[in-house]
Amino acid sequence: MSGDLIFYHSPNTRSSSVLILLEELDAPYTLKDLNFKVGAQREPEYLAVNPMGKVPAIVHNGALVTELGASFIYLADAFPQKKLAPQIGDPLRGSYLRWLVFYGSAFEPAIMDRFMKTEPPQRTCPYGDFDSVMTLINKQLAAGPYLLGARFSAADILWGTALRWTTSFGLVPMTPEVSAYIERIGSRPSVLRVTETDKQLLAIHEAAAAAKG
Repeated sequence: MSGDLIFYHSPNTRSSSVLILLEELDAPYTLKDLNFKVGAQREPEYLAVNPMGKVPAIVHNGALVTELGASFIYLADAFPQKKLAPQIGDPLRGSYLRWLVFYGSAFEPAIMDRFMKTEPPQRTCPYGDFDSVMTLINKQLAAGPYLLGARFSAADILWGTALRWTTSFGLVPMTPEVSAYIERIGSRPSVLRVTETDKQLLAIHEAAAAAKG
């Protein structure tokens, strides 16, 4: 499933983790850079791709994929040569999908509720409570070195990036397990390359925004 792949990206956003995944997969892609600082994500051209005006967005072989979790699932399956996704029938497939989906269904809502000082009733809350979410994550990382034990997967790219950002803003406690995991994932060449790419893109975006006034 090689074909033509267009990847819509803006630096220092959720799409940065998908860019790291593309680098890890050694997948051929065309990068479409969106300057959020001048509102490129709300221009008609991009809204025709993703009416939500968000990144990431992928167009591959005529298929449109948006949403972070879906992007990870799709790309790791579409480019299996690096074996970053357990295949159907692999006992690790269930755990792999669980952690990819847990990010969007439990982790992000939990940290945003904590940030907004909102405490939804535990009985109806989709994630239970913040402490339960973090206890589960730390327990899984302690059993490491990766979310699937000894096997590195696309899920680690998602979580390594997410934990780096959320701890840097004080949204998630920096436990020894989280710290070691962030360092382990952050030292990968793909992460270092994308960090430099985002730095360069951000400088271009800021200059364009300044010129626009």
